[in-house]
Amino acid sequence: MSENNKATEQAAPAKPKRPKPKSMIMLNEQTAALAENTRKAKEKGEKIGWSTSIFPQEIPEALGLYIQYPENVGAGIAARKQADPYLQTAEGPLEYNNDICSYAKINLAYAEAMNEGGTLVMPDFLLVANNICNQVTKWFENLSKTLNIPLFMIDTCYNSEDYVTESRVKYIRSQLDQCIKDLCEFTGKEWDEKRFIEVMDISAKNKELWIRANELLANEPAPMNGFELFNYMSTMVCNRGKASTTEILTQLNNEIDEHLKNGTSTYPVEQQYRIFWDGIACWPYLGHNLRTLKQYGINMVGSGYVKAWALDYESNDLDGMAKAYSYCPANNNNMSTFIKRRADAIKQFNCDGVIFHINRACKVMDCQQLEAHRRISEITGVPYVGFDGDQADYRNFSEAQFETRIQGLVEVMKARKEAQNNG
Repeated sequence: MSENNKATEQAAPAKPKRPKPKSMIMLNEQTAALAENTRKAKEKGEKIGWSTSIFPQEIPEALGLYIQYPENVGAGIAARKQADPYLQTAEGPLEYNNDICSYAKINLAYAEAMNEGGTLVMPDFLLVANNICNQVTKWFENLSKTLNIPLFMIDTCYNSEDYVTESRVKYIRSQLDQCIKDLCEFTGKEWDEKRFIEVMDISAKNKELWIRANELLANEPAPMNGFELFNYMSTMVCNRGKASTTEILTQLNNEIDEHLKNGTSTYPVEQQYRIFWDGIACWPYLGHNLRTLKQYGINMVGSGYVKAWALDYESNDLDGMAKAYSYCPANNNNMSTFIKRRADAIKQFNCDGVIFHINRACKVMDCQQLEAHRRISEITGVPYVGFDGDQADYRNFSEAQFETRIQGLVEVMKARKEAQNNG
């Protein structure tokens, strides 16, 4: 037998790719439609906006404004491993420091090269809420100055207590009222209270569907590869107030229900360990992270992302909306709230371990994360590991370090399971 024939005989047959679920096809269509519709609106002379990820989207949605989200686009660029030229431009000709948010660096460089085209359409105004961090304020202020366009901001106030005080609710509510007036004046749109209530209802429904999809992973074994939920985040970031998101998330929930009914899962190997992932995804290395975890049968069943989209308020309740936008984002709350949410989730999802992404780009989360590691482990008794990375800057991650840390976590989780099984 020739060497070529031997090689052919010994080669393992390639596994057929799992077809994309209908919900993912619908999601891709929604993403493409947003970009195309925004471009068409711009061509017609309508005013286009860019927004931070957890701005009160009910307001621009009710006004029929087309809004794009640079953070989401930055994540996509990083996941496709296309971030390098933007990072080099930001740190080179634009003279931004290496230490600032990598989403900001990508977007600031992107805005500089807007004449080259791309996913984002040149904005006419900016929407900012500082509930995710204060660096977005400076990032969007720079855009405002560079592009010479107005910025509309909601200051959400950091919650040093474990709740949003009444004075803060009133303060944020007054800004929501003013934002509605200012956007109407700037865009020439008329405020429709009935449409606003409709958008709030749709957003609340989508929140429930998003939470349910995530919480179905509490089943054992989990009916889904938890990393796949990262891909569905754009529905909640960019399209939370749209009926198309209701259709996508309903389909996703139905698909998960079908897996539960049939005892199947989208996780490709036997599940040995269940982990909670804290921090933003390491987008440039998402595939590597998944492959490494899959080696050990580790499925990510819980994530700190979930509560960020759990904007809980009653329809037509602007005070409730003001409170929700202040309280839901993790970075806008004190450490006790941060810890409680994660400890509760680790117990709810029956996690064997926790992986903390120590994200160089997100300084607000990092500053409390190391102390949170210790306290969460004390509360839950669950082992943890942290790895150094970045949400979008590929230079701040080491594959070898990640692999070594996961190997160490597996050893501890295995020993813990054996001890539990032996009483």
